[in-house]
Amino acid sequence: MLKRTFLASLMVLLATPAAWAQSPWPDKPVKFILSQPAGSGPDNVARLLGERLGKQWGQSVVIDNKPGGQNTIGAQAAAKAPADGHNFYFATTAALVTNSYLFKQLPYDPQKDFVPVTFVARSPFAILVRSDSPVRTVDELVARSRDMGGQYTLGNEGARTFGGMIARLFNARSKAGANLVSYASNGASVQDLLGGHVQAIVADVASTAALVKQGRLRMLAVTSPQPVPGFESVPMLASQYPGLDLVGWFALVAPAGTPRPVIERVGKDLNVVLSDTDVVQRMAALGPVAVPGWSPDQLGTFLQEEHARWGALAKEIGVLPE
Repeated sequence: MLKRTFLASLMVLLATPAAWAQSPWPDKPVKFILSQPAGSGPDNVARLLGERLGKQWGQSVVIDNKPGGQNTIGAQAAAKAPADGHNFYFATTAALVTNSYLFKQLPYDPQKDFVPVTFVARSPFAILVRSDSPVRTVDELVARSRDMGGQYTLGNEGARTFGGMIARLFNARSKAGANLVSYASNGASVQDLLGGHVQAIVADVASTAALVKQGRLRMLAVTSPQPVPGFESVPMLASQYPGLDLVGWFALVAPAGTPRPVIERVGKDLNVVLSDTDVVQRMAALGPVAVPGWSPDQLGTFLQEEHARWGALAKEIGVLPE
């Protein structure tokens, strides 16, 4: 009796990958959990991709926004979600990498609680001023900040965020001596810049592109190592300060334990969507740059490299976990 039970259990385990490969997945709505609010850059991209994938799968893709706690609320929810192949985390650089060097304790483990699916897009940041500002270049911003003895204000989404880290690194390497002003979100910093309460900000292109095109904001530089589509005339910060190619990114991961066949299926289907010309153009209009073609293993290697890189950068500017 025990022998028959053992053999039966073994057959079930051996058959699991094949069963998942042949099962009618997805058999219910698929959920993309986000750490950002509706209307944010990541949310806009996730909804665009979710709409296309939903049509392809014959099941809706539900965008579940869980903002707050500097990405920790959404990340924790995603880590604890059932690993049944229907829950995924649409994650950012902060959630999967930089939070590790900003917090002594996290309610989730970025490296153990998730398995990689595929890379989605790069999300460059920019240094911006109001369109009526007399400052037209990064050099002029640095000079003005030095002349004002620390009274020149540079807003960002928060000291312990990706944008905040960029602001600190720029301030340190340029020796601008700007007064760094932290906000609860990029949106809040943008509104204060428009209202004249700060003189410049560091913010992602996705949340500011429309305002630049409307002529309300001016980009002084972008943080990507290549020109940003649609903003090719804007100089790259790394051309003046080598090494400051600090690009945010989006990646899709899943709760640890999610079946590998589902991981591969989702990654393959998402890469098809990311290769679609219309999707690429619509994403570029939002700010992020689509990057198709990554395998789960490639994303895993990239995440390890990013941890090593940001660990060194955190030491450079003296960031201590809190």
